[in-house]
Amino acid sequence: MREENEKLAKMEAELKAGGGEKSVQKQHESGKLTARERLDLFFDKETFQETDLFVQHRSANFGLDKVSIPADGVVTGFGKVNGRTVCAFAQDFTSRGGTLGEMHARKICRVMDLAMKMKVPMVGFIDSGGARIQEGINALDGYSNIFYRNSCASGVIPQISAIMGPAAGGAVYSPAMTDFVFMVKKTSYMFITGPAVVKSVTSEEINNEELGGALTHSTKSGVTQFACDNDQQAIEEMKKLLSYLPSNNEEKPPYTKTKDSPDRAEAALSDILPENSNKTYNMKDVIKAIVDNGEFLEPSRQYAQNMITAFARMNGQAIGIIANQPSYLAGCLDINASDKATRFIRFCDAFNIPLLTIADVPGFLPGSHQEWGGIIRHGAKLLWCYAEATVPKITLITRKAYGGAYIAMCSQGLGADYTLAWPQAEIAVMGAEAASAIIHRGEIDKAEDKEAKEQEKIKEYRELLYNPYVAAKMGYINAVIQPTETRAKVIAALEALKDKKESRPAKKHGNIPM
Repeated sequence: MREENEKLAKMEAELKAGGGEKSVQKQHESGKLTARERLDLFFDKETFQETDLFVQHRSANFGLDKVSIPADGVVTGFGKVNGRTVCAFAQDFTSRGGTLGEMHARKICRVMDLAMKMKVPMVGFIDSGGARIQEGINALDGYSNIFYRNSCASGVIPQISAIMGPAAGGAVYSPAMTDFVFMVKKTSYMFITGPAVVKSVTSEEINNEELGGALTHSTKSGVTQFACDNDQQAIEEMKKLLSYLPSNNEEKPPYTKTKDSPDRAEAALSDILPENSNKTYNMKDVIKAIVDNGEFLEPSRQYAQNMITAFARMNGQAIGIIANQPSYLAGCLDINASDKATRFIRFCDAFNIPLLTIADVPGFLPGSHQEWGGIIRHGAKLLWCYAEATVPKITLITRKAYGGAYIAMCSQGLGADYTLAWPQAEIAVMGAEAASAIIHRGEIDKAEDKEAKEQEKIKEYRELLYNPYVAAKMGYINAVIQPTETRAKVIAALEALKDKKESRPAKKHGNIPM
């Protein structure tokens, strides 16, 4: 019996050594942790339970039958993250470049199936040379099986991908189908075709980092929501993200006790808006002032910065925040901002996370580039997803809320359960200057002093319609509040709406304007 035990221990040690000392050293020299080091850092100490350690490939093509690939290049299993169960896989680049073959993919599929049975989040650490070409169509079929499971799991359990090395070709699509993507600067990249292919087809010379690095995908494409400095930071951010999320779509997000009083008044909010409504301010200062301890986690912080999406807590309850950012493009809605908010809203709605929308929006960004790029279609997605969402929806208008953009930022008619406005709120079809020019065009043209008449009519329009009380009188705004009361009022609304139930007509699915 002792001999068998020793044999088992020896086999486990050999398999867990991955590609060996030289490969591990090379991994470290490139600034990366190994697959097992990542999992050790991610899971609570001594809670990780590995699955399918002894799985091996069964391909005999091109001499592969004479090649041993420890754990077939991927570590799979489950454990605790901050005391909650999570399933994970980590591709092992030290072991045959972490290439994906039939059995490698089968291991990933099995742990994904396990996550669905256990109803717990699924996390993937991607560090792979791509499909194992010696296995041909078996490798391709492996990818397709993973994609299928990504689709089935979407909206049922949270799915997170961490790109911590190369991801090229078909390998990029599974991460893109998950809810959140993390990347590491200078050591990870994602692209369909690499620099060599790009050069051969288009003659464009570009390197991995420029084509598909973390900064590229966090600022230009929006493919990744978090660009981190190293593996360690990425793992800490992932754990922080999970702390806001429920384990599955049947649970509410985890509650966290806070010492921050729900009735706390923030005096600074009284003076946060500039006297001139055309001047900017930082909406993040508003968010910090009202959420628990001023803390929030912001996915896609470098992408479409005219729109803020964030997770935060109010009186211990996790919420999702969508807010215009007046300090960037005046907070206008454009194609990228609409897409960014849309995906975030759908995620929060899928996982029972209440939504707080903070609106200060002058309209949709004008221009041929936006129109030709399909701002109508992209803006319609934002409208669609707010209307589709059944979680508690609270809207606060701090300043501007003009035209279609007022509606798109979750107006009452679009489904907001409770709408608040600060006294400075300007709710109108369009800005006073443009509106006055249209309404009083004839009168202004006939005036001796056209400029004076124009200013008179602008002032008249502002006094008549540029305040929240007109909307409040008609029932479109439920309460006009002092800025200092914002935290207390929102928390009270969240508490009142915590057991909200709302349904939609039965259907297979709607046809979202993609």
